[in-house]
Amino acid sequence: MSRKAAVPTVSNGSYLQGQANGKLSSMDSGQPAQEGKVVLKKKVTLLRGISIIIGTIIGAGIFISPKGILKNTGSVGMSLTVWTACGILSLFGALCYAELGTCIKKSGGHYTYILEAFGPLPAFVRVWVELLIIRPAATAVISLAFGRYILEPFFMQCEIPELAIKLITAVGITLVMVLNSTSVSWSARIQMFLTFCKLVAILIIIVPGVIQLIKGETQHFKNAFAGNDASVMGLPLAFYSGMYAYSGWFYLNFVTEEVENPEKNIPLAICISMIIVTVGYVLTNVAYFTTISAGDLLLSKAVAVTFAERLMGNFSLAVPVFVALSCFGSMNGGVFAVSRMFFVASREGHLPEILSMIHVRKHTPLPAVIVLHPLTMIMLFTGDLYSLLNFLSFARWLFIGLVVAGLIYLRYKRPDMPRPFKVPLFIPALFSFTCLFMVALSLYSDPVNTGIGFAITLTGIPAYYLFIVWDKKPKWFRKLLGK
Repeated sequence: MSRKAAVPTVSNGSYLQGQANGKLSSMDSGQPAQEGKVVLKKKVTLLRGISIIIGTIIGAGIFISPKGILKNTGSVGMSLTVWTACGILSLFGALCYAELGTCIKKSGGHYTYILEAFGPLPAFVRVWVELLIIRPAATAVISLAFGRYILEPFFMQCEIPELAIKLITAVGITLVMVLNSTSVSWSARIQMFLTFCKLVAILIIIVPGVIQLIKGETQHFKNAFAGNDASVMGLPLAFYSGMYAYSGWFYLNFVTEEVENPEKNIPLAICISMIIVTVGYVLTNVAYFTTISAGDLLLSKAVAVTFAERLMGNFSLAVPVFVALSCFGSMNGGVFAVSRMFFVASREGHLPEILSMIHVRKHTPLPAVIVLHPLTMIMLFTGDLYSLLNFLSFARWLFIGLVVAGLIYLRYKRPDMPRPFKVPLFIPALFSFTCLFMVALSLYSDPVNTGIGFAITLTGIPAYYLFIVWDKKPKWFRKLLGK
């Protein structure tokens, strides 16, 4: 396979490509910056790193997923068990990514780690499925929750029109894209503010719930494991909902090159964030069940709002506003991080060359951000929220399991690689097995959505040979790819 070397170019005075040969070395390489070279700056401190992780994890998940988990587990006790287990599993996965982020100091997250461990074909398939399925679907899911909650105060007495939800959601998605195209610093500052709003929203639910427990409101916890038995078919979908609610612990690894002192700040940010989120999530679910029965929770379209209406009276109007801000923060964090994956994949020659260009004045990967907008809009106006959740989960957890398996492989393939942070081997082994086991069971639990996800994932293989390996492309085809 051969590829024409990419030369740093300026386009209309607005963009500059990363570096020759389509690659940009790690910012920790110690190489002097070339004159006139534009790079992404190191602007992610420890506090900003924590805000990226917490701000991306706490979104719609805690306000949507309680319903999905309870439905697929069948009892209050089993649903709380799944919430706790998902938190521990997510912590294990986060620790594995902390090791990868400190020994491979390149941005790109999943894509970069698969490229380092298994080579270009699986790495290309990963970024292909991220571009076509995972990121547009994930953004559509969280954005739909944003649209529903921000309209909730205006439709307290009636049903919210679905068209209104999707239109306000489209506005929110556009605002996020504009923000991430304009300024890295402002994206980070707004993310920190929104993270504070998320924690306030969680506390607004937890504190009244604790007061309810002190008053002895424990009737919904009696015979907690009684109810419909959890089936082998339902458990993987329950874990998908739970792991979706915790997903986001890997996003700091997408911006490794922009993190100050990554050897120290990446593990610290990940560990602090996961402890806060896991404790917050479990207590939030306990708080729900102090006031809402299992049956009522399944009937509620907005669990947090139902909880607030029963306990807080008129103040309950503030809850959907906080939840909407929480969802907006997840949208912002996800786009901020994943655009760096597309930037790095373009730098490696796996996506069109324009996606590796940085705005000269704004220092943002503007093309890599904008490419998400039309794909997300398609998902938004054609997909159902819960089917989208199962649709994206298959591909996401398949590759996350593969990344963590790659950590084990790199231990043997490159034993001399510096590892400032190292986890016990049983943690990546358990986590990767769990991910792949869930993926396998999901093919039986929801064969339609997971089958579609699997089929689209497989299209990455012929796409790799068509777009990357095939050397004798017509001139018009090469121009289309930006070669």
